[in-house]
Amino acid sequence: MSTDDATARKKSRPRREQTPAQRALALLVRREHSRRELERKLTARGIERHDARAAVDRMAEAGWQDDGRFAALLARSRAVSGYGPLSIRVELESHGLGAEVIDDAFRALAEAGDDGWLEQACDQVRRRFPVAADEDTEAMWKRRRKAADFLVRRGFDRDTVRRASAFELED
Repeated sequence: MSTDDATARKKSRPRREQTPAQRALALLVRREHSRRELERKLTARGIERHDARAAVDRMAEAGWQDDGRFAALLARSRAVSGYGPLSIRVELESHGLGAEVIDDAFRALAEAGDDGWLEQACDQVRRRFPVAADEDTEAMWKRRRKAADFLVRRGFDRDTVRRASAFELED
């Protein structure tokens, strides 16, 4: 049999339709998903809502899907990427996670030492908005304002933004 015949035979085989659980597992193998996100993705792929919910339940029972694990990983990833607690909390809430799961994710951050929000904010300001040697007062205020705006967009609270943009923690 030539390679062309083998290729034609492979193409002619009907593709077996995946079950909702197989589709859910295929998504979870790539990365963690929240329960809500996984159900949404399955229904977007044409799976009925009740079948999607049953598949997600099955994945959760087997340990493949865990909202707590998802929240902890996402929170740590965002914190390490320089996002503040307000931004992280909003993103976790957008995934349909409850307050208890979110609080557990922040406790996990604290235990890992990734919750030094003021230090993170100050490091970002030092890196992105360095002080020029010949900077006048107007340029200083402009730099501080830009730094504060940046930190607010990143999800840091008002006190942290004020302290970090004022460069109170100089080396």
